[in-house]
Amino acid sequence: AGLYARSFDTRWGGFGHAPKFPTPHNLIFLLRYARRTGESQAGAMAEQTLESMYRGGLFDHVGGGFARYSTDEMWLVPHFEKMLYDNALLALAYTEAWQDGHMALWRTVAEDTLDYCLRELKAADGGFFCGQDADSGGDEGAYYLFTPDEVKQILGDEGGHFCECYDITPEGNFHGKSIPNLLLNTRWAFLPEGYDGFCERLRIYREERMTLGTDTKILTAWNGLMLMALSRVARAFSDRRYLMEAEELAGFMAVSLQENGALMARLCEGELKYAAQLDDYAFYALGLLELYSADFDPAHILRAEELAENIRERFADEDGGYFRTAIAAEKLLIRPKEIFDGAMPSGNSAAAVLFDRLFRLTGKEPWRAAAEDQRSFISRSAGQYPAGCCYALTAMLTDGASRELVCVTPEETLPETLKAVISRYAPELTVLVKTPANAAELAAAAPYTVDMQPKDGKPAYYVCTGGSCALPVDMG
Repeated sequence: AGLYARSFDTRWGGFGHAPKFPTPHNLIFLLRYARRTGESQAGAMAEQTLESMYRGGLFDHVGGGFARYSTDEMWLVPHFEKMLYDNALLALAYTEAWQDGHMALWRTVAEDTLDYCLRELKAADGGFFCGQDADSGGDEGAYYLFTPDEVKQILGDEGGHFCECYDITPEGNFHGKSIPNLLLNTRWAFLPEGYDGFCERLRIYREERMTLGTDTKILTAWNGLMLMALSRVARAFSDRRYLMEAEELAGFMAVSLQENGALMARLCEGELKYAAQLDDYAFYALGLLELYSADFDPAHILRAEELAENIRERFADEDGGYFRTAIAAEKLLIRPKEIFDGAMPSGNSAAAVLFDRLFRLTGKEPWRAAAEDQRSFISRSAGQYPAGCCYALTAMLTDGASRELVCVTPEETLPETLKAVISRYAPELTVLVKTPANAAELAAAAPYTVDMQPKDGKPAYYVCTGGSCALPVDMG
């Protein structure tokens, strides 16, 4: 956290100077680090950055979702391109911030971000497109800009107040027009009632005013991140709509991104292209594990194990860590090996988190060993710059503190007491659910659950560490 503090912008949030990138995985690490250590500065840096990114023009206040990066230090003027991976990761970060502090606005931002993706980036037959262009009508950002006259034309008498709220002025803040933002609004967290409806009317107006180009490639890794985000939001907010979207996406990925039983990297105009790489396998598997935590279907764990086994068998470097590309029939002169996180986590960071999650869920020794080996590799490789592998560090934060809670219930529905546990912010806790219908599949995924039974016809709760469990307790 000290490394982050040295480059933290104490006025505007974020790290370093312009251009500023969201890098949501850094913020997730800081939130978890604060939770684990009690170091409030780490959490405060994350919260201030989340606030500033939302208040600025990086966030699309009219239509939801975030642009790729800010060209200035105050997050006002974005590079207007919107990418699926940024929005999936930012939805995760704002959801985690909401879980940590229950600030209602963070839930709204996470939902607005996913709703943007569902509306603008979801393909008709499933899966999510890469993103939307910065240029519209030949001018950068023209799609997103407004003048006061336009706003008043659409909103009537309320248009003037709306312009004051969102800093839409005659002189403008970008090429003579205005990027809506809340940087000057001291009541940014409490917008007037009815403004959601005003934003929707302006969104429809700008959509009719000009078109925005969409990159219609469907990338496996980025869809894995979206599966993570939909699943986490579904669980955190107990929202069945997002759970149905997550399950639909998982079904699409299982069918449409495979060719002859092999995972592929992209779907472009109906044609599958390129063998899947390390990040495709890792983020897809992590998406399935997030989905398990939302619907408790053990089939997701078993499929994630298959993907993780592929990583270990086909991507491993004998010197530690994993190459980006699988072992091919013809040897490449150089097989790339990415260790440090960039705008999104590296494949090696994702593998570290994946193996850790698999061990905590399954209790199986091979995943413990894989997690330990990958942690050692990351620790050696990060050298003097551990912040460069912050996503991997989220897995290390649980060392010595992780717990598994297995709920064994005679019913198929979740007990109310378990719902209360699930809603808490507890990154160190892994929850499994055993029901009469899933018992056999769960035993294959997590063998240590095989003999667990309900207690006197009521749900029983087993608290475990790495597959070693205490006697069951009744939390009813």
